[in-house]
Amino acid sequence: MTNNDIVQKLWNLCDVLRDDGINYSDYVTELVLLLFIKMVDENTEAGTLKNHPLPEGCRWTDLNSKDGVNLLNDYKRILFCLSTGRDANGKLVHTDPLISAIYADAQTRLSEPSHLRQMVVALDQIDWFSAQSDGLGDLYEGLLEKNANETKSGAGQYFTPRELINTMVRCLKPQPGEKVQDPAAGTAGFLIAADQYIKDHTDDLFDLNAQQQAFQKSRAFVGIELVPGTRRLALMNCLLHGMEGDDEGVVHLGNALGQTGAGLEKADVILANPPFGTSKGGDASITRDDLTYKTSNKQLAFLQHIYRNLKPGGRAAVVLPDNVLFEAGVGTEVRRDLMHKCNLHTILRLPTGIFYAQGVKTNVLFFTKGSATDKHQEENCTENVWVYDLRINMPSFGKRTPFGEQHLKPFETVFGNNAIGQSDRQEGEWSFHSDKIELPEATKATDENQGVDERMIHSRWRCFSREWIAEHKGDSLDISWLKDSDSVDAANLPEPNVLAGEAMGELKAALGELEALVTELEGES
Repeated sequence: MTNNDIVQKLWNLCDVLRDDGINYSDYVTELVLLLFIKMVDENTEAGTLKNHPLPEGCRWTDLNSKDGVNLLNDYKRILFCLSTGRDANGKLVHTDPLISAIYADAQTRLSEPSHLRQMVVALDQIDWFSAQSDGLGDLYEGLLEKNANETKSGAGQYFTPRELINTMVRCLKPQPGEKVQDPAAGTAGFLIAADQYIKDHTDDLFDLNAQQQAFQKSRAFVGIELVPGTRRLALMNCLLHGMEGDDEGVVHLGNALGQTGAGLEKADVILANPPFGTSKGGDASITRDDLTYKTSNKQLAFLQHIYRNLKPGGRAAVVLPDNVLFEAGVGTEVRRDLMHKCNLHTILRLPTGIFYAQGVKTNVLFFTKGSATDKHQEENCTENVWVYDLRINMPSFGKRTPFGEQHLKPFETVFGNNAIGQSDRQEGEWSFHSDKIELPEATKATDENQGVDERMIHSRWRCFSREWIAEHKGDSLDISWLKDSDSVDAANLPEPNVLAGEAMGELKAALGELEALVTELEGES
């Protein structure tokens, strides 16, 4: 059974929830409260979890043998016990702060015992471990994507494809003993992938001594998540992968752009995909007083937090939208500061369509604190920026054309094995037919004037000096040289009055449709 099969089976259970009066927005929360109890039981039996983390009386076997009102009442009792640590009489049931955090304020909205029984039976019939799954996070994201498609409202947030997460982790190569952070953890995908990478290279930690193993389980990984419901899912996901964290778990509840972020220890590795957009209400959620450049742009604030929070020699890979690369004003100052304090050695320009929000243009910035030769260097650390263009003339990725690891392998090859981007690199990478892509005349003329041969300027992999970026781009990092076949040549555009007329016509048509809709709605009221 594949992950997609499991997601579909779980989504089918939403019909049961809907029959109980539960709406789309509560589906995922309702499902995972029950799902976690089941998966803990399965993982304990399989030996993935050495000790059952749930107290006696609050386990799957305490549910699946019951029916009717007794089942529903027992489920409510279990949620209360897991949340508070006490039974209905006030007797202490458990003292595990992680379980209490996972089930904080957990309540079920189910009112029909038969519906709960349907869900229990269905979960018992799923063959969880025949799937090559990465855990609860994947199931959650699949369910949320289903939710977005069903409600036509969009998921409201962005998700990092597993293939991209794995590439970023393989490039940075986290090592045992290093502190790995994600200040925008979501369901903890980056942290779990980093943990798995280390386990794969240490025989599931058996190559480490007892003290090193304890560090990996409880201190190596820290994430921050602002949304309590998402943090709940992250804690579940981590625990099911054998990651315990400190007393607050691997993922702490809080705001990385507030005091929670300011109190984080310095990290060896930071992997992140910060939320896109500006802070609601201006900079109300950005309360850090230690960030040099004040901004309401959350990505610029996150970027400052990340490169400031690296240890000397620490390395980061961060997903950021295009506007961070070219935004003027504060954006320029932040980019200059980044290149000043860090060696920004690599930019990966990602194709569109790989995130759930279609059309979002994103990049991955790879940088190291300090220079290539001196990790304690604090000035002029960037000498060259290598750019891999995986965007121009790539397929429109989506359900029909899925984005996979095969699209990222050429980038990993040219990135090299050095985790701080210091492998021996040479320009020239012509995958995905880049050698046949037409070149803009301006780019072609500029590169030919600088002595770059035409075949090289067709490459997806180019190097640009810090001086060139300052002189020719004004410290913008929006660097491209290939010509998109879907782009419009400004030289062939109609006259401005024709364009204005076309725009006016489209606006009038849109207003007409809105007026018709208002009339129709008024007629129904």
